[in-house]
Amino acid sequence: METRFNLFENEIGGRFAKRFAGVALVLQQSSLPKSTQELMALRASQINGCGHCIDMHTKEATAAGESAVRLHLVAAWRESTVFTEAERAALALAEEGTRLADAHQGVSDETWAQVRKHYDDDQIASLVGTVAMINAANRLAVITHQAGGSYEAGKFDAAFD
Repeated sequence: METRFNLFENEIGGRFAKRFAGVALVLQQSSLPKSTQELMALRASQINGCGHCIDMHTKEATAAGESAVRLHLVAAWRESTVFTEAERAALALAEEGTRLADAHQGVSDETWAQVRKHYDDDQIASLVGTVAMINAANRLAVITHQAGGSYEAGKFDAAFD
């Protein structure tokens, strides 16, 4: 697969990417655990078939200390014993928020109740923002054919300084 377009090499794309990184920084600095953010991003990226984002979030999670077992089981989190109740609520939100077209109701009341049970308002804002941002990132990468495999953990750290 050949990359179609590099947003960073275009004036409008570069300005957009800078603002996109600013929004991501707000989420990274929130009280929502980094591991939860990475697990959600990985799951949404799996659903959306975004190899670039799967590569990125797997490597970032690994660099942050996430276990290989948990990363391998994200795609089958419902049939796994390695995730907390809070993480399960976040993963359900990530899935349902990603698969909006697959369900007439979007995020179910049951999932929302579990999210409310385990997270405070600031963390919920971060959960919702994480779902929105990873889905946007997946679309940007898939549309422009950004391939997975070459990402190095910490690549965008400078954008967050």
